[in-house]
Amino acid sequence: MKITITAIKADVGSIGGHTRPSNEVFESVKDFVAENGKKAGIIDAYFGYTGDDIHMLLSHTNGINNKDVHRLAWDALKAGADTAKQQGLYGAGQDLLKDSFSGNVKGAGPGVAEMEFEERQNEAFALFTMDKTEPGAFNYPIYRLFCEPSANTGLILNPKLAQGVKMVVMDVLENKKAEFNVPEDNFAIAAVLMYPGRYVIDSVRNSTGQILAATTDRLHNIAGTYVGKDDPAAIMRLQKDFPATEEACSVFKTAHYVAGDTRGSHHMPLMPVKLGTAASSNFCIPMVSCVLFSMHEGKFTAHIDAFDTPDWDYYRNKAVKKAEYMREQGFVHPATLIPEELEYNKGYEAMMSDVRKRFR
Repeated sequence: MKITITAIKADVGSIGGHTRPSNEVFESVKDFVAENGKKAGIIDAYFGYTGDDIHMLLSHTNGINNKDVHRLAWDALKAGADTAKQQGLYGAGQDLLKDSFSGNVKGAGPGVAEMEFEERQNEAFALFTMDKTEPGAFNYPIYRLFCEPSANTGLILNPKLAQGVKMVVMDVLENKKAEFNVPEDNFAIAAVLMYPGRYVIDSVRNSTGQILAATTDRLHNIAGTYVGKDDPAAIMRLQKDFPATEEACSVFKTAHYVAGDTRGSHHMPLMPVKLGTAASSNFCIPMVSCVLFSMHEGKFTAHIDAFDTPDWDYYRNKAVKKAEYMREQGFVHPATLIPEELEYNKGYEAMMSDVRKRFR
């Protein structure tokens, strides 16, 4: 049975700043899909939030970029934004950058990751969602997962993975894509992914089918100014000819440094967190959550929090320590991003335009 799974996420308003959506906003989104999902051909739906971003996962047979599915998600997020405005929440509707729906939510603010495939008898997959960071935050862990046997012995032990994969990378500044072959292009891929502010992983596939689909939109490229971090998401199929669940999750225990944090203008570690975690008031440490699914005939028969076991507390503590080390650097690079990557670049440039006049 050919199934499409569509992940869509957005910040439509949160409590007391960039923390988490209110219960009422969250329920508004869920209720809208419950009342209207059947008309759009939705088989099943899952909802959650990571920090201040609500995400929904929809299963259907309509294929990717389906207008009815995207409209449903757009209208559901609008319903949540309306509730957020009524409650006076911070950033109500901030990721909904267009005034009206134009057939596809991609390019309108919300992040979108979609995948269509022939459902296996034991279909397993993960939904990774991030907050307070950008799409390039996936670059390093996904590179290690598919390109480094030291991080993933499945590249040696699994015949299908040993054959390599095709990795599509997007240039988010010029809106162009390039395809690379693993392992032949490993060094070229490393060179491209070295600067995640511009080049980001879009998708991965092998001879069995698509393995990963990720969101790639940069909000400031759409809005022309800073409206919040891009807070990416990715769907990854697991087991058999694809990465094992443990391999896919373990690459996030590094808590590698990413762009994001408060005002979206610092380098901070990516902390693996439990589902439904509010953004930290400790400088909004960038965060990633993961929910694991089993699916049968398009129904999400069961799900579990991948980062909920006690060992992940150790890696959360590791991320906090790495955050403290970086914040001790104060305002000086590399604690802060280079000027071209600063999300509050206009404020910085306004100050520097005056400062430059003092140099003789």
